[in-house]
Amino acid sequence: MDLQAIDMGTLEGGNFEGYRYGSQISVIFERVQADGVGPRLHRHPYAETFIIRSGSARFTVGEEEIVAVGGQILVVPAMVPHKFATVGAELYEGVHVHENDRFVTEWLE
Repeated sequence: MDLQAIDMGTLEGGNFEGYRYGSQISVIFERVQADGVGPRLHRHPYAETFIIRSGSARFTVGEEEIVAVGGQILVVPAMVPHKFATVGAELYEGVHVHENDRFVTEWLE
């Protein structure tokens, strides 16, 4: 077993793509302190799990909309269009886990 301790400061774009390190997942580390920030509508051929550490964001997932807050976890199934935007100026901090060893995104907007 080759255990790796990866310095997050060395990650390309600040995000973790598993294929570079022998992992089957990829992770986006989101930290935003502004209102209305987030990606436009898109989807992935795999599930994405949003772990919201603090703040809040309005998520649109398929036909549903929810304001998720720190302490909640959302799971978006594969191929379901989704987007989110932060709500308010409070610090939004999230860990977005992609069930794939690299990011694959189809932009719909």
